[in-house]
Amino acid sequence: MVTMSRLTHISAPAGVAPATAYTHVVSGTGRLVAVSGQLALDEEGKLVGAGDAAAQARQVFENLRRCLAAAGAGFDDVIKLTYFVTDVAHMPAVRAARDAFLDPARLPAASAVQVAALMGPEFLMEIEALAVVPEEGAASA
Repeated sequence: MVTMSRLTHISAPAGVAPATAYTHVVSGTGRLVAVSGQLALDEEGKLVGAGDAAAQARQVFENLRRCLAAAGAGFDDVIKLTYFVTDVAHMPAVRAARDAFLDPARLPAASAVQVAALMGPEFLMEIEALAVVPEEGAASA
């Protein structure tokens, strides 16, 4: 178990196999922020990285970063990521982008789901986030 600021990460609860690319349990105190699934769209709504899982993953994480910032949060506040991918073969690219934005030593809880399709055939992934940020005026540890 690792406690940093308001979040506690529990990697391997008793009787559960160790996690290798996520944390089993992350808890925290503060205000909950939910970020809708983000696609690989730039600020003009144009696809970034047609057919390129790595480029799409980087854009998706950049969009998540911007959405979190708009709510006064950052990746250090994320407690859960949910990955929707059209092919699990895209997960190495997703993990590489994730590790460029998040601390690999303090990964959030996560779920990865292979789906038949997203909003259009050009999209390879959609990622959503849950974060916990300090209440207004509250000091973080």
